[in-house]
Amino acid sequence: MASHDIPAVPQTDEQVPEAVVPRSFWLNRAFGLLWSGQTVSLLGSHITGSAIPFIAIMLLGATPLQVGLLSLFASLPTLLFSLPIGAWVDRLPRRPMLVLADMGRGLLLLSLPIAVLFGQISLFQLLLVAFLTSTLTICFDTAYQAFLPQVVRHAQLVEGNSKLGTSESLAEVAGPPLAGVLIQWLSAPLAVFFDALSFLFSALSIGLIHSGEIELVPVVEERASLWEDMRSGLRILFSYPLLRTLAIYDTLKAFCAGVFALYAIFVLRDLHLSPVLYGILIAVGGVSALIGSFLAPALIQRYGARRALLYGLIVDKLTALATPLAFGGPSLAFALLALAQMGDIGYALFSINEISLRQQQIPAHQLGRVNAAINFLVNGIGPLGALLAGLLAEVIGVRYTLLCGVCAMMLNAAWLAVVLWRQK
Repeated sequence: MASHDIPAVPQTDEQVPEAVVPRSFWLNRAFGLLWSGQTVSLLGSHITGSAIPFIAIMLLGATPLQVGLLSLFASLPTLLFSLPIGAWVDRLPRRPMLVLADMGRGLLLLSLPIAVLFGQISLFQLLLVAFLTSTLTICFDTAYQAFLPQVVRHAQLVEGNSKLGTSESLAEVAGPPLAGVLIQWLSAPLAVFFDALSFLFSALSIGLIHSGEIELVPVVEERASLWEDMRSGLRILFSYPLLRTLAIYDTLKAFCAGVFALYAIFVLRDLHLSPVLYGILIAVGGVSALIGSFLAPALIQRYGARRALLYGLIVDKLTALATPLAFGGPSLAFALLALAQMGDIGYALFSINEISLRQQQIPAHQLGRVNAAINFLVNGIGPLGALLAGLLAEVIGVRYTLLCGVCAMMLNAAWLAVVLWRQK
């Protein structure tokens, strides 16, 4: 049997009768609740993404190694749980899973400002909350991708994903600057408090979706074992040459990018920039990614998939060295760091193209397991890179650790560029 003819593992899927779903997005109450809840929680998540490292650095005086451990604990669940969660999502009702995941994340984050209020905050609690919220995030994200087709018509999937993607980009633009303002004017724990409320709001929004709006039609089929479901995603992914090459590149890149667990320490402690400027830097990356997202369809159509991948790769890495080489006063350092963030134009172009290639080449009934496999490889290796970065920074310093990581990422990109150039 050819590698591309791997038999699909039968799935128990659930779909919405077309009559249940309104033809217009603006009349689709279920999608509106899902979209609004997710938009608010995304904004909160981008606030917390800055606030928790700030708690560790500013309140607990965390060392580079401890910040690396925090990143490790936040990413470790991906390595441990992404494959089994991906298999279980198809076995359990998705809406209750989304609600419980949001409620769990909200309550866990709420424990941090309460601990600070009573003077009991510790690194152990930060590590535990990072680990558990990350686990629940994997549950939510995996179920969420499978839930969208249950609240919109098949022909509306692209538009639905586009709206949700816009919310993600806008949250990345608005969240970090808002986090910087909240942290500087109020405090990091209060910023986390707002994120906790955002998750509880999302849980309420999704919980308000009526079962009649997502009336499920179960398809009863014989199912393979959980273990076989977990393994099949990796096997299917590596049976496609181009996707296999991209997966290897993404995995190596994720390992090298572990050095960016030290980014907050470098910006705040070494370059002495304020939390507000830190937030604006992240927002510059969000705006750049938004520009790349808008340009991607036209560029892919004009130049083709492989050349668009190559161009995105070049733009992404063109300014990468500006981060570890940033120096001088706040204005000059900020300008160099902002220049590096503009490379996200190329990152967005590359990512959208890669996801589209995956969706085009892999049959729809296999995409869930393959996406879980990608998540396992890419996000699972990141914690090891973050831990190594923390150890290395203790020896050679934060700046030189960032320089080593960025140079390794550029070598990895050069390898992929040669492969794409030969195959174009």
